[in-house]
Amino acid sequence: MISSVADLPDVAQQLLASCTDKKIFAFLGEMGAGKTTLIGAMCCLLGVKEQVSSPTFAIVNEYRGIERIYHIDLYRLKTIEEALEIGMEEYLSGNDYCFIEWPQLIERLLPPGIARVSIDVVNQSERILTLEQT
Repeated sequence: MISSVADLPDVAQQLLASCTDKKIFAFLGEMGAGKTTLIGAMCCLLGVKEQVSSPTFAIVNEYRGIERIYHIDLYRLKTIEEALEIGMEEYLSGNDYCFIEWPQLIERLLPPGIARVSIDVVNQSERILTLEQT
């Protein structure tokens, strides 16, 4: 249970510690659940110094920390062909971190061995986070 935004650094640390062999994270949750905010906390722990923002319009933001991180938001895409056009297969086949919001569109492209993070809204400040590793 995440009770407030103040819990996010600890939650992000636990996620990264639980998934040391994972580089691809698929984030599921309704609009406003906190996917981007959690990804920002994870990026901070991975050494990103700049402000992490939603790539809703850019679709992909690239950050440099300890390693390269791609933050991908597929919300605006309508077809898997659009995902392929932005180079989704290259992002998924590299050895860089990929934090993907709204991954449902590319489900068949996702390789085995990823972390799925579901965020369920309880109320305005509380969230339930579920981690599934494949």
